[in-house]
Amino acid sequence: MQRHGAVIGIRAEMLEEYKALHAAVWPAVLAQIRRSNIRNYTIYLREPENLLFSHFEYHGSDFEQDMERMANDPETQRWWAVCMPCQRPLSSRESGEHWARMEELFHCP
Repeated sequence: MQRHGAVIGIRAEMLEEYKALHAAVWPAVLAQIRRSNIRNYTIYLREPENLLFSHFEYHGSDFEQDMERMANDPETQRWWAVCMPCQRPLSSRESGEHWARMEELFHCP
């Protein structure tokens, strides 16, 4: 199992829409998350800075392949097209990242 954390900004004017979307995530998107071997996926909000922090556990054996399958899923692509305009990617993110990956410094099981 691998733990993953990432951070991204959220546009203040889109915050309520983003909250509503995540209060009722599309069933096909949730199913794809499970098929991608992701468990315990959580998104946190920090205001007033308007930052989103995500954390999930990956329980598969080929992370890159599972993420590629997710990225190629048409319903997930539609979901991302709705969510991405709400987000404000960090300027410090790596090339190719939307959410900026974070380094795990501590974990207490």
